[in-house]
Amino acid sequence: MAGCGWGYGSKNGPSHWHEQFPIAKEGSRQSPIELKNAETKYDSSLKPLTLSYDASSAKSLTNTGSSVQVDYEDGTDRLVLTGGPLCGKYRLRQFHFHWGACDDHGSEHILDGTSYSAELHLVHWNAEKYCDFAEAAKAPDGLAVIGVFLKVCNENPALQKMLSSLDCIKKKGSKVEFTDFAPCALLPPCLNYYTYLGSLTTPPLFESVIWIVLKEPITLSSEQMTKFRTLEFTGPDDPMQDNYRPPQPLKCREIRKNFQ
Repeated sequence: MAGCGWGYGSKNGPSHWHEQFPIAKEGSRQSPIELKNAETKYDSSLKPLTLSYDASSAKSLTNTGSSVQVDYEDGTDRLVLTGGPLCGKYRLRQFHFHWGACDDHGSEHILDGTSYSAELHLVHWNAEKYCDFAEAAKAPDGLAVIGVFLKVCNENPALQKMLSSLDCIKKKGSKVEFTDFAPCALLPPCLNYYTYLGSLTTPPLFESVIWIVLKEPITLSSEQMTKFRTLEFTGPDDPMQDNYRPPQPLKCREIRKNFQ
């Protein structure tokens, strides 16, 4: 969705998005938010997450102009998320990342005052209820996004295949074939989560997302984190960094969790 006049610069960044997308200020369930554990509610009815991802369904790696994105074949039930706060099956469409200019910040969600180095978003759509991703993206229960924090610490071998391909997609709009990749490799061992009703964190900011933010981060090395910043927004003088939206007002929403 890049190339619509919005971005992350001083003149087109998140503080200006409301000029083109009024929902940025007027909406009632905008994302991301700050997750304050003391203000969340344990809900014993929340189910464990069940993920069934087929690695062979991965198809491409793209510099979207706002992030790096891995797309999966649509129209297959080999990429299914169920359980958690969800009713029915949600199908994986893509995953992408947000990160900062340095290692001590870059995540979109904040957890108890902590900003992580980056954040991974696995985007799913409600394939049982809606005809396609575009229709689902406008519906209140159309999308489910798993958010995973990334913390600079130890090297993450599961990320290396993707990072090794970033040199081929430095420029905005660049795309290469990217196959045989299982996103489960990018999840932490423990899938305890927070959940709330929110929105896309990039324009058009539709309020259609059931957010599932995992409590436990995954790690990567500082060298791996630096590799993300070799991508370009618009050119060599415009490195891709700080591509995250700050936390938005909670506005009386309830944040639930499946752990005590």
